[in-house]
Amino acid sequence: MAANPRGLALWAAALSFLLCIAGGLWILTSVGFKHDGDDAVWTGLGLYFMGKAFFVGPMLLLAAARPERR
Repeated sequence: MAANPRGLALWAAALSFLLCIAGGLWILTSVGFKHDGDDAVWTGLGLYFMGKAFFVGPMLLLAAARPERR
């Protein structure tokens, strides 16, 4: 049985959004917005993953909603 490409793209959009948000929140809660030493780098990395979640997830969702070309 062949997989539905649109359904697969919707699952990929939701999964990428959730995993990037979870990773960013995990990094931020373990570091906690500290600005001394290497903690500033980890804080930036956590914020990067949170921003990435709000870009990659919706882009995959828009790509899945795009009408098929024939």
